[in-house]
Amino acid sequence: MPKETLVFPFTFFALLFLLASTTFLSVEAYSHRPASAAGRLILKQHMKLLTQTEHGEISAASVTDGTKGPYHLQFITLEPNSLFLSVLLHADMVFFVHTGSGTLSWTDDDDIRNVDIRKGDIYRLNQGSVFYVQSSLVAEREKLRIYAIFTNTEDDIYEPSTGAYSSIADVVLGFDSRVLQAAFKVPEHVIEELRGASKAPAIIHAVHKEKLFGEWQDRLLKAFLGSNRGGFFRSINGKHKKKAYNVFQADPDFENCNGWSLTVDRKDLHLLKHSNIGVFMVNLTKGSMMAPHWNPRASEIAIVLQGQGMVRVVCSSNANESECRNMRYRVQEGDVIAVPRFHPMAQMSFNNDSFVFMGFSTSTKRNHPQFLVGKRSALGIVDREILALSFNVSETTIDHLFKPQKESMILDCTSCAEKEERLMEEEIEREKKEEEEARKKKEEEEARKRREEEEARKKKEEEEEEARKRREEEEEEEAKREEEEARKKKGGRGGSKEKGGGRKS
Repeated sequence: MPKETLVFPFTFFALLFLLASTTFLSVEAYSHRPASAAGRLILKQHMKLLTQTEHGEISAASVTDGTKGPYHLQFITLEPNSLFLSVLLHADMVFFVHTGSGTLSWTDDDDIRNVDIRKGDIYRLNQGSVFYVQSSLVAEREKLRIYAIFTNTEDDIYEPSTGAYSSIADVVLGFDSRVLQAAFKVPEHVIEELRGASKAPAIIHAVHKEKLFGEWQDRLLKAFLGSNRGGFFRSINGKHKKKAYNVFQADPDFENCNGWSLTVDRKDLHLLKHSNIGVFMVNLTKGSMMAPHWNPRASEIAIVLQGQGMVRVVCSSNANESECRNMRYRVQEGDVIAVPRFHPMAQMSFNNDSFVFMGFSTSTKRNHPQFLVGKRSALGIVDREILALSFNVSETTIDHLFKPQKESMILDCTSCAEKEERLMEEEIEREKKEEEEARKKKEEEEARKRREEEEARKKKEEEEEEARKRREEEEEEEAKREEEEARKKKGGRGGSKEKGGGRKS
């Protein structure tokens, strides 16, 4: 999503890579489950449920942009006055607060830091931090919903096998009792009490902290985390307070009657420095469109916050259909869609509903999305004659193509989403028919092969039967010949005896 849309010199070379893609925008393909699809869609109902209690739940999804990743997403929901218990981060965590409010607490330089979080806030925690979150008990009783991405930093690689974080209880109790007693310098009964306690769920009801943690627990956590001069929980009452960046208090990068967009990178939020994740948010009013564009430096992982819409993703022209297929996606609240860099895309809202989504970009550098239309069109710097030759049309046609549209980013597009949805459904129906025809053809081919095999088997049996009969006939004839020869030999010997007997008499 754009911070600004200035066209840099490298754009011309990127266009050499993408011109053919824009030439073939009319080539459409859709499948509801192809492995080669352009972009990746994860429906809300297909996400993995990690934990669920009466006080909240956590679901997760892993996505890849085709070049890096996987990027691990978690959707943390806390009921009012609930507590997500402390965990040790294995990876950088960048998060967005969708609804509700609460307090985030984490370790930083052997001390505890706190920040009040509310709807629209963005924050980042470093790997190696220990953190916990408590939701507020407000009159509206609104749930605290946090959307987080866990990923590698610029220098470190995120290891999916280790997970995003570990429970502090699991980390501590993985050691032998004698080791823990020596490490924490506490009486033996303290360690035994820890080991004897039932394992707490990840999310619990938030009781008063003075009741939840006694003096020895505070000392144990201080020993685990470092010096922590003020005590693990005491700074919750006002010490070391920080402030989060809020998207609703920031000025949009672009805004008109069709909607607005905002990006947050390392220049907007210092905490994103040395991270490889940026944040964006887009709000499309009814019947609007984020104009066709592509990202040269970052992939996008978007989460639908409100409403529903259509997303069109186009492959690069050098990919054949087995490697990548142009796609249309219908998305709604809670769905996730990932689009790799250099894949042209457009997002559209329906006529009867707005379409709001936020997401994470896989770079905090200024991305400068390249738009196809408007005053700042990426194609506008290319020589008209070259464009005409690229599209195989006249220069007059190219002039007509680029003159009317002055806006470049968020456009009026009445019924565009509806038409895309119809095309998608037609594609699905056509593909189903093609699959059915392919299935029938396969069944017919298999039936033909079975018939041929059966015929071959019968023919072989007949040939074997005929061969058997011939052998029997030959054997029978041979037996008759041998019998005849034996009879003749026997008859010959009998005649000789009679002739000899007559001479003697």
